[in-house]
Amino acid sequence: MSVVEIEIGLREQRNTLDLQDIVESAAEFLEGASAREIIRWAAATFGDRLCLTSSMSDALLIDLVSRVKPGIDVLFIDTGYHFAETIGTRDAVQQVYDVNLINIQPSRTVEEQERDLGPRLFGRNPDLCCFLRKVEPLNRALEPYHAWISGIRRDEAVTRTDTKVVEWDAKRQMVKVNPIAAWSQEDVDNYISDNGVLINPLHYDNYPSIGCAPCTRQVLDGDDPRSGRWSGMGKTECGIHL
Repeated sequence: MSVVEIEIGLREQRNTLDLQDIVESAAEFLEGASAREIIRWAAATFGDRLCLTSSMSDALLIDLVSRVKPGIDVLFIDTGYHFAETIGTRDAVQQVYDVNLINIQPSRTVEEQERDLGPRLFGRNPDLCCFLRKVEPLNRALEPYHAWISGIRRDEAVTRTDTKVVEWDAKRQMVKVNPIAAWSQEDVDNYISDNGVLINPLHYDNYPSIGCAPCTRQVLDGDDPRSGRWSGMGKTECGIHL
């Protein structure tokens, strides 16, 4: 190993330790702060090394963040299995909001995946399908950044109840910012209504949680909003947030 390679390795290690220190202090300091205050802190701290991700279920997070940091990079994972309504929402977001939308695609097309791994992988091995079409592409797309903003909330699932507003994403060795972690569904609905936020039209057809078309079904009134995701598969998360 050359002296230059050693120096680069030491610099990366120092950067990682610095970021972890930032997370510990920020998580405590920003707990209880408003979503806008959390986003303002993230924008000031990370600058252009900050991005946000969106599934295009709605544009709430995009609306919030673009008001604080116009032109921010928005990563959308185009899995190849999305509803037409989701792709339409993505296209509308690009026209309406002051953001730089980046369309992320898996390394294989759907056709290539079916050729190499067989048809309907989403039904036979949904964890692998999610990894190949969501997790791996996102990991690759996040490499240039120091921090990313997500829209997950504590009340969405038991797997998310301990979500902090600022966390260390150990899997990706970067900072994860969750500005609406403490919001309720009522908070979400009120913000969308008060600010005229774009929303995926599938919400009006009993799809409260929207993922890939083969793995998402309508939800009956009174059911858990996420019960339509991977129904009958014993699966509750795609792996991005775990």
